[in-house]
Amino acid sequence: MILVGVLGVFAVSLGAFGAHKLADLVTAKSLSAFQTGIQYHFYHTLAILGTIQLFFNTHHSNLLKKAIWAFALGILLFSGSLYFLACSHLFSLQHLNKMIGPITPIGGLSFIIGWGILIYVGFTETKFKNE
Repeated sequence: MILVGVLGVFAVSLGAFGAHKLADLVTAKSLSAFQTGIQYHFYHTLAILGTIQLFFNTHHSNLLKKAIWAFALGILLFSGSLYFLACSHLFSLQHLNKMIGPITPIGGLSFIIGWGILIYVGFTETKFKNE
């Protein structure tokens, strides 16, 4: 729950920053990338919250822990890299964009892994309850 709270605070704070300050500082393309990061950040913060609820009602707690960490890693890598790319010129760090850019799809893969774990747990939990 602490992780969800921290991620939620950051999502709201970064979203407010993007909506009220960043629009004056970056291009429309950069702002769009930042907003995509915010959306996925929020979605997966809520996914972590839902997964925590499942954690207490299933026999697959170890797998669900892995899903939670896959979602958290996805937020860090996917959303974090988009935040960086959108704001890099504000801190004269655009020379790092070629290194940070390839991290974005790794974060996306982490999200997919988290969702895949939930699919697996869903199938195996249903099978377990039917036996």
